[in-house]
Amino acid sequence: MDYGFSADDEVFRGEARAWLGAHARAGVDRRAWERELGSAGWIGIGWGEAGYGNRTLGLTRQVVWAEEYARSSAPPRSGHIGENLLAPTLIAHGSPEQKARFLPAIAAGDELWCQGYSEPGAGSDLAGVRTGAVRDGEWYRVSGQKIWTSLAQDADWCFVLARTEAGSRRHQGLSLLLVPMDQPGRIEVRPIRQLTGTSDFNEVFFDGARARAEHVVGGEGNGWQVAMSLLGFERGVSTLAQQIGFAEELGRVVRAAVDSGAVDDPVVRDRLVRQWAELRVMRWNALRTLGRAGDAGAPSVAKLLWGGWHQRLGELAMAVRGVGGGVGPREWDVSSPYELDAFQHLFLFSRADTVYGGSDQIQRTIIAERVLGLPREPKGVV
Repeated sequence: MDYGFSADDEVFRGEARAWLGAHARAGVDRRAWERELGSAGWIGIGWGEAGYGNRTLGLTRQVVWAEEYARSSAPPRSGHIGENLLAPTLIAHGSPEQKARFLPAIAAGDELWCQGYSEPGAGSDLAGVRTGAVRDGEWYRVSGQKIWTSLAQDADWCFVLARTEAGSRRHQGLSLLLVPMDQPGRIEVRPIRQLTGTSDFNEVFFDGARARAEHVVGGEGNGWQVAMSLLGFERGVSTLAQQIGFAEELGRVVRAAVDSGAVDDPVVRDRLVRQWAELRVMRWNALRTLGRAGDAGAPSVAKLLWGGWHQRLGELAMAVRGVGGGVGPREWDVSSPYELDAFQHLFLFSRADTVYGGSDQIQRTIIAERVLGLPREPKGVV
């Protein structure tokens, strides 16, 4: 099969590259950058619906834009959760009023979002959420805790999966609520310090936080169906852009292996070739499955592929460095904090790749039950 791009796509690639070259710059305020993207119509290109201040592009051009963005010096996106998760969900399940209220603000880069799904006792087992929301006139009062919440410290809004039916269990009685984050005393965000020394994730505590009744997406009690629909948007075009970053990391590891002489080791050389070959397979698989609606196993297969691949790359980066890989650049300077180099950061951060976003075990269960039709896994068995 031909997974290439048309001549028109390549013309568009030049236009996208030129715009990014003229506007993208390191060190720019990320919220200001979201607004700059929005003013040029680059937010919401994959929504399939125009009229919210966004342009709409076909699938191949969405891929081209994502790839060129990954190659540019543009800062990491702060608005991708609203653009790529919530917005398609609102288009599929939201009311006309919800679309009119939230989509233009997302497309303009004016409002940033975070995702309130995982809880300390309900990570991969999303149906076990205990955060509750009680109807109080025209409002809901939300109480509970969410964890591993990316960008919560910067977000204006959070879409929260909560239990709106007292005494309900598992998939029943859940609703997806849109909750404003600016509620001092009712919402507290606590950063989680990781092995890398950074805080990419947060704990979020809700203590009677208010959400408007008209901001329940898909209707009360339909949260599980809406939440599963939202997760279906989580992986797609972005997977191909992610692979651009992976290719750059692999290139740095290869150069380090050549510079250090580690490439002369046949085992290391074989591992480098295997990483390159597996990355090509991931790209072809992503292109092959892109746009195939209803393919329940495609997101899980993609997550299994890239999670393990990236983790192995981190291990290979340390192997190429040798014994020096465990020593920081300021290890013996007590006056300065310990700092990780790029390979050390890659190794430590990638340890979580097979856990966050749905653990490997969960992905294999989804493939087994929903794709292969194997018997469902017994619940409550240790």
